[in-house]
Amino acid sequence: MFRRFSINFAVFSIFLDIIIIGGSLILANLIRPKLNSLPFAETVFNFTLPVVIYPIFIIAWIFIMLLFSVYDGRKNIKFFDEIISVTAASLLSGVSLAGILYLSYREISRLLFISYFVISLILLLSWRLIARFIKRSTHRNHLEKRKVLIVGAGPVGIEMKNQILLNRNINISFDGFLDDDAKKHNSALQILGRIDQARKIIERNYITDVVIALPRWAYERVNELTAELHNMPVKVWIIPDYFNLALHKAAVEEFAGIPLLDLRAPALTESQRLIKRLFDLILGTIIQIFAFPIMIVIAIAIKLDSPGPILFTQIRVGENGKLFKMYKFRSMVANADDKLKNMIKYDEEGHIIHKTKDDPRITRVGKFIRHTSLDELPQLFNVLKGEMSLVGPRPEMPLLVDQYEPWQRKRFAVPQGITGWWQVNGRSDKLMHLHTEDDIYYVQNYSLLLDLFIIIKTVLIVIRGNGAY
Repeated sequence: MFRRFSINFAVFSIFLDIIIIGGSLILANLIRPKLNSLPFAETVFNFTLPVVIYPIFIIAWIFIMLLFSVYDGRKNIKFFDEIISVTAASLLSGVSLAGILYLSYREISRLLFISYFVISLILLLSWRLIARFIKRSTHRNHLEKRKVLIVGAGPVGIEMKNQILLNRNINISFDGFLDDDAKKHNSALQILGRIDQARKIIERNYITDVVIALPRWAYERVNELTAELHNMPVKVWIIPDYFNLALHKAAVEEFAGIPLLDLRAPALTESQRLIKRLFDLILGTIIQIFAFPIMIVIAIAIKLDSPGPILFTQIRVGENGKLFKMYKFRSMVANADDKLKNMIKYDEEGHIIHKTKDDPRITRVGKFIRHTSLDELPQLFNVLKGEMSLVGPRPEMPLLVDQYEPWQRKRFAVPQGITGWWQVNGRSDKLMHLHTEDDIYYVQNYSLLLDLFIIIKTVLIVIRGNGAY
């Protein structure tokens, strides 16, 4: 079999996926008449799909798979990562192709399309699982085990060790550390010796890869060490400690013809941003259509319950610190902001508690729409305008953001959302300074599948009414 990270394997994967996608369409068309007995199925006899459908479906699906980096083996080392990539790409492909059919060939059976989608997804995942099984069972003993020596047992080096231990299936093993700190030699760390003993330890332990993870102040040792290892048959890798300065992630890019380290690289790639925006527009519009009658009823109830405007607008901090007006149904008395300073409470560490269960400013209708989260529905307009996303870190008030520590500002690296990771893991029960870590987890682990998971979990939590006030 081709090497997993080779161009040949990527080309092989694309051709196999083309066969599967086209073959699934043929298979779904053949079995569709056999599904006529189902109670919800319309009777169909020997329907012939238009020939043009085949290239359209294949090209659209493969293109979206390319956008999701499905064929980049280095981004899908774990099977779980590959499952997420293929599933997310397939879901978007299914939605896109359904839209194409709706605008062109409406006579095509919906049951046929659903059968085609399910068959394609199962086969796309199955061959990848089989390929991994064959690779592991036939090649594991034939591949040279890569033994890694990490120079520097600080936080960066320890994180590198943990990543190696988490990825045992990639034929790489952690051998130990080199460090000059005598105190670390007495700890539980696997310190094999000092840095100046590198050559001796590499030869003795048959090391294949050396990872230099020294702090910035010790970088004068890097030149010495790389020169010393230059004539040895080992690969030398460097982890720049400057990654600690990055707001969310760093990337190497060419600037004026020179490769430079960008410490403010976007948290989302252009393709991820495009997919997220399309997801917001499609799902946001659907929700808006179904929610509109409910919004009319809430607007009337607010107007009858207390004097003041129906909508409450407030300046919030959005992506990259940009300010915007966020819409909500008014759930408090009309002059609630004037009383805010008297309402602010602090926890034992001096952090602001920005929501309380016994807030006297909340109206009768407001209490209900807050508990059911219906007060958030007008934010769908913010989503459609591009100021917010359906899923993302919660946009905060400038008053609270002014008290953020530098690391907390990483949460503004993506569009802010109506719901997010911290809402489904505590909602209002979590304080502002605690939920920031959940927001940063979302930034670092963003995927379309994660957005879908958060939306589903949000619906379940809203139904139960947990943590909303």
